[in-house]
Amino acid sequence: MKIKIIQLGKNKDAYLDDGVADFVKRLRKFCDLEIATLKDLKPSKTFSTERCVQDEGQIILKAIPVGSFVIALDEKGKEMNSVDFAGFLGEKLDEGRMLTFIIGAAFGLSDAVKRRADLKLSFSKMTFTHQMIRIFLLEQIWRGFCIIKGKEYHHK
Repeated sequence: MKIKIIQLGKNKDAYLDDGVADFVKRLRKFCDLEIATLKDLKPSKTFSTERCVQDEGQIILKAIPVGSFVIALDEKGKEMNSVDFAGFLGEKLDEGRMLTFIIGAAFGLSDAVKRRADLKLSFSKMTFTHQMIRIFLLEQIWRGFCIIKGKEYHHK
């Protein structure tokens, strides 16, 4: 299975990069993983937050591979527990479709990106930084594959 994660902006803290690297290493035995880190835009006196989100949306849309199933991480999206998420991954694995996950920047995703998404997924009713959610997403993908393969995942 091929999975692409599209994210905006670099991590600011080394511990986040370490966490991402750990899960990328774990996931290599389960899938072909690509992480595309695109430039995030910053609001200014002449460049509004809304304009940043819209322009970032256009950048994201251009980075989505043709034919992939698109999952946008959105606070108003569908919530799943880990077993349900594993079931979702298993279905897509059986279909042979590439998955593209999209993580917006600090101000979220544009309406155009949300409309393009085949699924909007929420990790919680709580708010997390777009940088921390990267580790949460990778961990849940890894956990999902462990559940599918019947491997122990509570203790590595």
